[in-house]
Amino acid sequence: MDWSLIISNTFRSGITQTAIIYILAAIGMNLHVGYTGLMNFGQVGFMAVGAYGVGISTSYYDLPLPVGILVGLGCGVVLALLLGMPTLRLRADYLGIVTIAAAEIIRLVMKYQKFKDWSGGTNGINGFADDFQAWNPMTTSAKYGFEIGPLDLRFTGGDLWEMAIGWTLVLLAVLVMWRLVNSPWGRVLKSVREDENAARAMGKSIFRFKMQSLMLGGLFGTVAGMFYAISNNSVQPDNYSRAFTFFALTVAILGGLGRVWGPVIGGVLFWMLLSGVENLLKEGVTNDHIPESIMDGVQVGQVRFMLVGLGLMSLMIFRPQGIFGDKREIAIDARK
Repeated sequence: MDWSLIISNTFRSGITQTAIIYILAAIGMNLHVGYTGLMNFGQVGFMAVGAYGVGISTSYYDLPLPVGILVGLGCGVVLALLLGMPTLRLRADYLGIVTIAAAEIIRLVMKYQKFKDWSGGTNGINGFADDFQAWNPMTTSAKYGFEIGPLDLRFTGGDLWEMAIGWTLVLLAVLVMWRLVNSPWGRVLKSVREDENAARAMGKSIFRFKMQSLMLGGLFGTVAGMFYAISNNSVQPDNYSRAFTFFALTVAILGGLGRVWGPVIGGVLFWMLLSGVENLLKEGVTNDHIPESIMDGVQVGQVRFMLVGLGLMSLMIFRPQGIFGDKREIAIDARK
């Protein structure tokens, strides 16, 4: 078995664009679920409106990419208002139902063929972010022009450019989160999570703080969706399915809800686990360490999710608060 390849691919998956996208989305879910107790199961909806906001504004209306990014952020704010206004005064489970339904509605509307002239339909929108790669200072003619570290991690100039921007966004998001949750505003959010009635008795507007949290956490998801679309130079409706939200929630829980660095560590570990298990199984099948009667190469993708899923189930049984979390951070009151 090629252990150097397994190790290299494992570490590579933990720092590439895919991990960054899930980390950004999970930071927003951590603010919602971990710090405020909001049951947002539609984070991918914020990602979709951000991606389509920048895609439609730049391709259909010919706006510059920076303006399109502002449009995408505005779409995230509008979605938060539309979701929050009718639900945040009700119980937490109502928000969960509304958000997961809204995310699916957005995906299906963008996929609807009658709207394909501006949304692209099932084909999506392509080639709207050429300017982003044009700004790339790390260009090379070689297929893999850059090697980093002793693990032989190979990246193209485009990969490094996207990773540099992505990890900058992650660090900025972590800095914003750290500053906010350690401020009086953040302490009010925690009090809302723990006991709404007590926070209300102290004169705090529960609805206002919930709306602010939903909006800010949704904007983190919007940024994740825009980064996803811009880095791929494409936005496709089926890329924003329900599974994305639950993967992001898994990332947040794995690192630890209610911890600023939890989503970052959870995202890196989650994708390293998936990649490491997949590469290990592939090498086992290729080198006949795993008999074909048990599994073949086609089944590797499904089996890796099964094995990683079993590991996550064990984590939830023996340490439900995640790696760095606290059990009190996941004790959400369903009466909210």
